[in-house]
Amino acid sequence: MRFLMKFGGTSVADAQCIRNVVEILEKHHKAGDELAVVVSAQRGVTDQLIEITSKLPTAKDDTAIEPLIQALGRRHMTTLEGAAPGYVAETGSVIEDRLISLQNILFAVYNLRELTPRSKDYIISFGERMLAPIVSAALRQRGIPSSVIDGCDAGILTTPQHGESTALLESDARIKKRLGPLLGKEIPIIMGFMGCTRNGVVTTLGRSGSDYSASIIGAGIDADEIWIWTDVDGIMTCDPRVINDARVMPSLSYIEVMELSYFGAKVMHPRSIEPAMRKNILVRVKNTFNPSHPGTVIVRNGQRDHRVVKALTYIDKVAAININGAQMIGRPGVAKAIFTILADNEVNVMMISQGSSEANISLIVDEAHLNAAVHALSDLVKQGIVREVTHNHDVCAVAVVGAGMAGAPGTGGRIFTALGKTGVNVMMISQGSSEANISFVVKQQDGPRAVRVLHDEFRLSEVCDE
Repeated sequence: MRFLMKFGGTSVADAQCIRNVVEILEKHHKAGDELAVVVSAQRGVTDQLIEITSKLPTAKDDTAIEPLIQALGRRHMTTLEGAAPGYVAETGSVIEDRLISLQNILFAVYNLRELTPRSKDYIISFGERMLAPIVSAALRQRGIPSSVIDGCDAGILTTPQHGESTALLESDARIKKRLGPLLGKEIPIIMGFMGCTRNGVVTTLGRSGSDYSASIIGAGIDADEIWIWTDVDGIMTCDPRVINDARVMPSLSYIEVMELSYFGAKVMHPRSIEPAMRKNILVRVKNTFNPSHPGTVIVRNGQRDHRVVKALTYIDKVAAININGAQMIGRPGVAKAIFTILADNEVNVMMISQGSSEANISLIVDEAHLNAAVHALSDLVKQGIVREVTHNHDVCAVAVVGAGMAGAPGTGGRIFTALGKTGVNVMMISQGSSEANISFVVKQQDGPRAVRVLHDEFRLSEVCDE
């Protein structure tokens, strides 16, 4: 079989973790499987790079650069010595060269007092640039041929939006041409999180970018399966920090995973599913530290059980915005004006609800975007398009997800009856046309209680045939 395997930051956090990764890959290599591997940066490294880039343009001095370079060097060399002792000189020189390049561009950012989106993308890609050679060396240490390829050379061609670029469809042909001849002969280790524009400018793929890289490359090589290796046994019915008896789900559909991830569950980002979905490739989420567990399988049509609801999630760092005014009734273009001005100010709207009277539109936005949203919408008040804009920090959004809800009567009744009996007041409701998700807003203090009530109502902790 042909596999694309992606290993996240916790899966490659140190030498022992990388030895675990090599054991997994060696087993499949010996079985005759064709493998391509995408790796993330080591846990925490990208966050360190983002932090220093944000501070350098206004820093009083450049004294933070050298300690960071030394810390990154020590960490990666320690990992290399433990994972591939026979390649310390060869691979160590590669890491050293990359650290010098990183140091030079950090000094340039400080001296110029400017951080461009292009420079930031290049800087934050160095976590993968330093880690991928170590994984490749660890494979060669075990006698398995391997090479290192960055996302651009692997064929990922993207839009020019730095920090949140999107892969172009022509990436498929490029990836097939560049990686296809390697499969079966060696295991290419591909740096996740990055691609490049047609001009060769490095771009990064945003949140969960390495998962997105995996799906893009898996589609490009026509993988039989894409395996996402992480530090949990699979996708759970709810956050185990909220529900202590949350259960790993054996199977989910693409749409269910997209709905869960959009509403804050720590699973694959919605964009990460799209390339696999386009090629109808099975995706499996597995635990690097418990590889015998079957994990969660993601397919086009997830297997249904007697429960119409599969999982629950909620986001607590959100805010509600209410836009009111009788002048909105029957007036064409009001919604367009609202969403255009929010888009122009880079405010992402997570949920929308509108009353039938058309005199009120309620929105849920990320808490970090609230001030920008309120400031932008105040212009519509000045123009007389709306009467007032109010907001509320003290809310959270809950999502009830399950493809089985589509066409199943009474699901909404069960949800809101259970909440009502527990005294949880619902402030706003939203449901998409797919019927795979019913979302609602409650006071922030009621969020965990709402999730617990519904987890019990739909018996999500119980194991059954799925």
